[in-house]
Amino acid sequence: MNSLQGKRILVTHSDAFMGPAICTNLESKGATVIASQETLIAPHEPAALIAASGQIDIVVINLSITAPTSAATDISDEEWRHTFSLLVDPLPRICKAILPQMIERKRGKIILIGSAAALRGMKRTATYSAARGAQLAYVQALGVEVAKHNIQVNAVAQNFVDNPTYFPAAVQADERFKARLQREVPLGRLVSAEEDAEFVSYLCSAAADCFVGQVFPLCGGWVGR
Repeated sequence: MNSLQGKRILVTHSDAFMGPAICTNLESKGATVIASQETLIAPHEPAALIAASGQIDIVVINLSITAPTSAATDISDEEWRHTFSLLVDPLPRICKAILPQMIERKRGKIILIGSAAALRGMKRTATYSAARGAQLAYVQALGVEVAKHNIQVNAVAQNFVDNPTYFPAAVQADERFKARLQREVPLGRLVSAEEDAEFVSYLCSAAADCFVGQVFPLCGGWVGR
């Protein structure tokens, strides 16, 4: 088990997407978890959150939104802006606010919980996939920029992971969804929330210090099909 004893870890949107499972797992490893439920939409909110949190060793940027399903011809400017305001805009603001203290200490980790929707095309997901893709591109660029400061920035690009935001119980009970799992996911089931959270905890640990600007698909083989 990778111990996180003594680490102060901030988890955003802690009440949604992978937040609850990640917080529980990190705490089981000995970390002190600062669980934030703020939306982080307003430009000043990310910096205010970092300032109020004190010293932070690791930030897990878990951002969620109900994915829009508009056809490409029906995507409105409002849908596009709203999706990016929730999923993309907070990311550089959080990083800009936390990086100075990490650079000063010469250590730190930033982990994005992203989506494999950016790695494989799906119908009627153009807005959501574009936003998730922007997240991953930012992580890759930032990762190589700050690696010289002993700061590791990486992303988990997931899909078909058990979570209440995208795969609630009602969806999982649907026979059509069960058939889709068997058809599209080589694993044949959802990745469990615990499996996902365990991987995030690994990325938070010293054992993962060698990863720089990496995007890790976690989707039961869905991306490779």
